[in-house]
Amino acid sequence: MSFQAFVFYALSVILLFSGVRVITAKNPVHAALFLVLAFFTASGHWLLLQSEFLAIALVLVYVGAVMVLFLFVVMMLDINIDSIRKGFWKHFPLAALMGVVIALEMAAVMMKGFRLGEPLAAPSAMGQAAARVSNTKELGKVLYLQYVYPLEVAAAIL
Repeated sequence: MSFQAFVFYALSVILLFSGVRVITAKNPVHAALFLVLAFFTASGHWLLLQSEFLAIALVLVYVGAVMVLFLFVVMMLDINIDSIRKGFWKHFPLAALMGVVIALEMAAVMMKGFRLGEPLAAPSAMGQAAARVSNTKELGKVLYLQYVYPLEVAAAIL
């Protein structure tokens, strides 16, 4: 097993564990912290795919802004968890049914396989030179050269 495969599987196990703990944690602060862990491990997957910009954007936007705000709100509110959990078992059969349906749909997609296009050609001398260029630099070139006007419109709207 290669090192990249080992890191992928390790990150996947941590991501699955933290995702399950997000929805099963009794304390909302713990659930939010497990969600932060899930975001960091998903960012690690982006790094394995050599998408550095998306990895750092995930960390900065979701962990740095959204989760800090969420933690602030959760900690400032005095939530009575016992009153929220009263109707859990009443809605559990419907939730379990929906979970089974979603799992069966995902299994059906995985059994059919992914539709792949043509196989990639072997990298040429020009392709190897292009592989050394940063994804973030190429994204910046496309945004600020080819899509400069839509970017300015989006910036003005935001």
